[in-house]
Amino acid sequence: MRVRLIAIGGKMPGWVTDGYNEYARRLPSDFQLELIELPLGHRGKSSDPARAKKQEGDQMLAAIPKGDKVIALEVGGKSWSTGQLADQVEAWRMDGRNISLLVGGPDGLDARCVAAADQKWSLSALTLPHPLVRVLLAEQLYRAWTVIQGHPYHK
Repeated sequence: MRVRLIAIGGKMPGWVTDGYNEYARRLPSDFQLELIELPLGHRGKSSDPARAKKQEGDQMLAAIPKGDKVIALEVGGKSWSTGQLADQVEAWRMDGRNISLLVGGPDGLDARCVAAADQKWSLSALTLPHPLVRVLLAEQLYRAWTVIQGHPYHK
């Protein structure tokens, strides 16, 4: 199974890249985690944030491979414990499709991306900085995999 983290924004600080890569590297080849970075929509004093969000949505929808199960990272989504996430990961694996996780830009996900999602997942009721979300997602997916494998990392 391949999990694609499709995220708006690039040029992350070194600690973000290092943290994400550390956990992605730990996952086995049959549970690959791949990052797809998409550029931010243009924002500025005279720009329209709704237009930037739509542009990001266009890019994101185009980046989702046909047949993938789509999970939108959304504050209003379902919150899972570690055990529940491990159950979700196992269900995703049994489903047989690859996964696309969608992480929006500073203004969130375009409504079309949310509508295209098979599931909505909330990491927290808190607003998290988008760079931190990448590291957090990679670590939590690794943690869920270790729970499934009975690996002692989770303890």
